[in-house]
Amino acid sequence: MRLSFVDIANFRKLRSVRIDFAKDKTVLVGANNSGKSSAMVAMRYFLVDKQRSKFSLNDFTLSHWPAIDAMGNAWEEARRAEQTLPRPNWETVVPAIDLWLEVKDDEVHYVQKILPTLDWNGGLLGVRLKFEPRDATALQEEFLAKRAAAVAVHAAAMGTAKQKASIKGEAGEQALPALWPRSLTDFLRRELTKKFSVQAYILDPSRIGDAPDAQVLPGDIDPIEGDPFEGLIRVDDIPAQRGFGQSDSIGSDGDSDGAIATRKLSSQLRGYYKKHLDPTTNTPETDDLVALKAIESAQAAFDDRLGASFSRPLEELQTIGYPGVTDPNISVSTRLSPLDALKHDAAVQYVVKMMRGKEQVDLRLPEDSNGLGYQNLISMIFRLMSFRDAWMRVGKADQDPGQSFIPPLHLVLVEEPEAYLHTQVQQVFIRKAYEVLRNHGDLKGNERLQTQLVVSTHSSHLALECEFGSLRYFRRRPAKDNEVPCCRVVNLTDVFGKDAATKRFVTRYLNVTHCDLLFADAAVFIEGPAERILIPHFVRHHEEFESLSESYITWLELGGSHAHRLRKLIEKLGLTTLIITDLDAMDQAGNAARPLRNAGQKTRNQTLKSWCPEKDSLDDLLDLADQGKVKEYEDEEFAVRVAYQCPTMVRFNGLSGEALANTLEDALVFQNTALFAATGGQGLMAKFRAAVAESETLEALGEKVADALRLGGKAELALDLLELEDPRALVPPEYIREGLAWLVVELRKNQEALGTIAPVKASDTEAQEEADGRAS
Repeated sequence: MRLSFVDIANFRKLRSVRIDFAKDKTVLVGANNSGKSSAMVAMRYFLVDKQRSKFSLNDFTLSHWPAIDAMGNAWEEARRAEQTLPRPNWETVVPAIDLWLEVKDDEVHYVQKILPTLDWNGGLLGVRLKFEPRDATALQEEFLAKRAAAVAVHAAAMGTAKQKASIKGEAGEQALPALWPRSLTDFLRRELTKKFSVQAYILDPSRIGDAPDAQVLPGDIDPIEGDPFEGLIRVDDIPAQRGFGQSDSIGSDGDSDGAIATRKLSSQLRGYYKKHLDPTTNTPETDDLVALKAIESAQAAFDDRLGASFSRPLEELQTIGYPGVTDPNISVSTRLSPLDALKHDAAVQYVVKMMRGKEQVDLRLPEDSNGLGYQNLISMIFRLMSFRDAWMRVGKADQDPGQSFIPPLHLVLVEEPEAYLHTQVQQVFIRKAYEVLRNHGDLKGNERLQTQLVVSTHSSHLALECEFGSLRYFRRRPAKDNEVPCCRVVNLTDVFGKDAATKRFVTRYLNVTHCDLLFADAAVFIEGPAERILIPHFVRHHEEFESLSESYITWLELGGSHAHRLRKLIEKLGLTTLIITDLDAMDQAGNAARPLRNAGQKTRNQTLKSWCPEKDSLDDLLDLADQGKVKEYEDEEFAVRVAYQCPTMVRFNGLSGEALANTLEDALVFQNTALFAATGGQGLMAKFRAAVAESETLEALGEKVADALRLGGKAELALDLLELEDPRALVPPEYIREGLAWLVVELRKNQEALGTIAPVKASDTEAQEEADGRAS
């Protein structure tokens, strides 16, 4: 048995999403504010905290608030018109989660409570948990009563205010504050947890669709009595807010699993000890007798010492007539408990080994003195161990009369484990976490008892340690039809299909480069090390690209010969992408050549040929309009643009002509001939200076620059250009400027659609276009 997928509806940004679960571990990734945390919170609220509701009105998808208020207004209008009240319709607006379990036919004894029909013989079983009114009719009547009372009070106050104003001869009406409840949403802000609760319903497996569109429940369906997953799933949770560096309350004695969920290791050990190890429980074992004898002996010795110590004060009490003949005597005794030894911050200590002369000594520091990273790592690993042992009923937990058998499925939620952890430690955690959860003799190779780990993260280092089959990408979707932005979840399991070679290349490339592609707002593919140095330099120092510095952009140094291999991944992610690459001209014999018009030349660049713009003729590429360099994915609402060396009109030695560059370096020379002529330096800087000085025509300049580039030194040239006193003096080549300008516009459009910035007014757009024209 395992959890196959969940559908979450109407919860924050998750208006309607499906999250497929991997067999062992599922890792939720995506850019900031994409919905990962909302998914984890939804699962926590419905599965972990369902007995103590933590829902608030803010957990309802914002775009449903107008519909809720409209429903309340319709009730009021019907009451004023003395008509029959409309039936409350909460089905499409309340938060809900559908859980679909994959169950074998011989596991039917676990799932009797959630069987849809008696002839079920294995497969998927679904349960909907829905946060809905306990009594919709009673809620409706109470809202209308409260609303009528507020309106009546407000009307009376307005009449009194007008009367006073007329006596004083004042003109106009006085503004009075609106009284609660102003609307149905205002009513729910205060009354939600009193009027709503989580109810469970059985779903029909025959009505599962490919899309996460929730099944419409029959009007006469009754909720399941009790917890539908009791004895079926154990759910444990490590939230993101773990509060390291703060002191725990010493009062907690670890009475419940909640104590194990505290942030301090000493508190976790205390809870673990009481649940699994404490020999003073009602059912001690044979091995506990030695410990109990030691406790009894220590308690007797301590009682003797206390009796001797308090003998004089007690004798002094007798001098005031107490105790009398009929009064009981006073004695002092102790009650030793092993659990008391763990009720302080220094119960857990860290040992630091040092040499004192030739002797090694151990120095001990309290738990708070250790680094936050190690505190977090040790705490999380111990909590995973505690979850596992509580599930498997290790030690004293096996004597709990409330547990008749072990649930067959253990679901563990871990939110943002990377906090405070160094990158290597993050990678170790995700590799070892699932092993820790399965490290029990009865779990190894046991298909009957399954563990599924769900992790949300912002760490590319952690995500890239996992196979693509474990990754679920949360993609932000723009607002439509007056709704708020939402998201959808992309399963990356089959992103490369059966193309094992491409999958292997992409996996290795992303790991080697520690690429944060899965968390970026946009991607920029660049050709080589010189571009990797200079293009971010252009972004930082040229005002027209300033907004790019404020965006989360991942820079991938991947030439045109390989960039196309990430095409499937980019398309699956729906990520706005700019590919800055080289023209890579070749002659008819297939040899590298300087670009020439009408010479039958083609490009060697696989990205230009197979992805965008899907052309190989050099003449076609040179004449291609800007729009032809953009590949629009309208259904997925994103675009990919390619930028390569384009014809540039240059004035050189008093003459104007068309310059055809083949690489970044010769494009830089054509765009900055005066700069290179006046700048000293070594290597390519010196050769380019000489080429400018010795050439009479653009053709000659191009040949000399091409000859100089054959000897290498491109990265050194880029580093030399970084040392220019005025970084703005270096003008970006035209094709790079056009590509970056396109990216600026695309990211702004995306931000406007996602509601992170206000749309630009028409007047502002015209002013910006005028400024761009002046900059050009």
